[in-house]
Amino acid sequence: MKTSYVVVCTLMVLLLAEAQVTIAVTCSPAELSSCVSAITSSSPPSKQCCDKIKEQKPCLCQYLKNPNLKKFINTPNARKVASTCGTPFPKC
Repeated sequence: MKTSYVVVCTLMVLLLAEAQVTIAVTCSPAELSSCVSAITSSSPPSKQCCDKIKEQKPCLCQYLKNPNLKKFINTPNARKVASTCGTPFPKC
């Protein structure tokens, strides 16, 4: 009995270790404020900007569908910043 308990516990630990945990992202365009200077000028994006773009990537389609945000986000410079950060815009 003790051996089967140990085996079950070991399997549970292995399964939990292999499980991918999905973290919900709160979509907030304000999170991209660290990217404003890179988007509005030719300055390279900061590490913080790139981190935020990667974090907010699941939200980009939502932002592009919003007419108030689209004019800021759907620009060649914004796409260049995202690409520089290794996070190309998704096809929405």
